[in-house]
Amino acid sequence: MALDLGKIVDQITNMVANLKSHSDERQQQLNHAMDILHSQSNNLERLENKIEASKLTWLVAHLVEPIDRHYQVQPCPDEFTVIATDGSHIDVDRHQPSHCYLINIGGVVLRYGSRPDAILDSLPHLYASDEELVVTSPGMQGREQPVEGALLGIKRGVEECKRLAELSAELPAGSKAVALIDGSLIMWSLEAYPDFVSDIMLEKGFLTYLEQIRKLNDEREIPIASYISYPRSSDVVNALRVALCPSDTVDSDKCSECKSRECDFVAGVRDRELFTVLLAPGERSALFISPSKIQKRYGKNLVHFFYLKLDEEIARIEIPQWVAQDEKRLNLVHTLVLDQCKRGQGYPVALGEAHEKAVITGADRENFWKMVESLLIAEHLPTSGSAKSQSKKTRWV
Repeated sequence: MALDLGKIVDQITNMVANLKSHSDERQQQLNHAMDILHSQSNNLERLENKIEASKLTWLVAHLVEPIDRHYQVQPCPDEFTVIATDGSHIDVDRHQPSHCYLINIGGVVLRYGSRPDAILDSLPHLYASDEELVVTSPGMQGREQPVEGALLGIKRGVEECKRLAELSAELPAGSKAVALIDGSLIMWSLEAYPDFVSDIMLEKGFLTYLEQIRKLNDEREIPIASYISYPRSSDVVNALRVALCPSDTVDSDKCSECKSRECDFVAGVRDRELFTVLLAPGERSALFISPSKIQKRYGKNLVHFFYLKLDEEIARIEIPQWVAQDEKRLNLVHTLVLDQCKRGQGYPVALGEAHEKAVITGADRENFWKMVESLLIAEHLPTSGSAKSQSKKTRWV
């Protein structure tokens, strides 16, 4: 049965009215945040020391340079390449007769200049062996984590980075390029898993492929970057909250005991709102470092980020430290990502094409399970799934 929108129209109307009533208050918060941002730009070392000394339960960006610094884009090189990957998957379904999952990675190589070219492909891979269905702790029998749900999403991210490294390695020496991936370079979700899962997925997986791309830069310029559209993060705003606090150090667990609550004046403001005001179209912000705990494992690939203003939105661009500390490669990321967004009507065209090659539709999923079932039947193997699964296949009312 379809959703009856008529039953919630009043609720939607009330939601919109509530948003409108808070718009003036929101603007005042943003104006105050901008004032603090400019006032703190000359106190970089002092503010960073205060952030380092504070005990915080909310994410606060570490400062690399003055917060209000901004940079114009450099001209595009005459010849360049953009590589991108994206992925999709079919999760383990306990109601199906076969225990397996599928990951499909879309890969795109776009060459611009005197000899333009485009290569678009997809690589689907089925995982069904006992070893592939779990992550097992080395030397600790019986300690394992099933690869499904959120962990399968992490596994897919590893495979996206692996494919990106493979495509990057195919570029000839002397190339200028950027390697793009959608979403964050920071594997936030791994913080919820045991260390042995992080060891395998991150250090022996994702970071291995980031390191492969870094080493390719010995003979070519090919920085890697991730693209986050319409980010919801408040890492930079939270740095302003630390600046507003009258205490020398901040202990966020004790904020409820504070009588002034000056930091509440900017609470709720998003980073994208700040940089919508601060940046001109095409400009990028200063560099910042994410405070994620998982970053302690990243080493030379410690993730930095900046914000980029497009015509319609603010994007968050994440890069490893070796890109952030190399001005040529940092400028190349800025230039080529902006160029891709202009070509792709606000979103990098290479990532859009990679997504199209990777996407798995509802019909694809249904056909996949039908194929599995038909091949089981052909081999005279059991095909009965759960009663719930059988019920969904039969309309009985």
